[in-house]
Amino acid sequence: MKIRKNDMVVVIAGNDRGKTGKILKVFPKNNRVIIEGINIRKRHTKPSQNSPQGGILEKEASINASNVMMLDPKTNEPTRLGAQIILDEKTGKKKRVRVSKATGEMIQ
Repeated sequence: MKIRKNDMVVVIAGNDRGKTGKILKVFPKNNRVIIEGINIRKRHTKPSQNSPQGGILEKEASINASNVMMLDPKTNEPTRLGAQIILDEKTGKKKRVRVSKATGEMIQ
């Protein structure tokens, strides 16, 4: 997966299409991500020791990673991601970095 935790993404498919948010959790095995404020589901809970009131809890559910696109930090537009191998000046070792396909800029 090319997207990581704390990346800003935009949803490109589904009920929340067009909304943006920060990735909270990534599940690479299942190719799914949880995004802040996106794909909210309601869970009805009985009163318990942890929540004596009970009631309806709202929580983010995961969505498929193919339904999100990374937001380019400079242009704030959705972009595809690629990878490049560069030479690190300090250590002299090769390093893999993510790059925006639209602008060619490196994304940390």
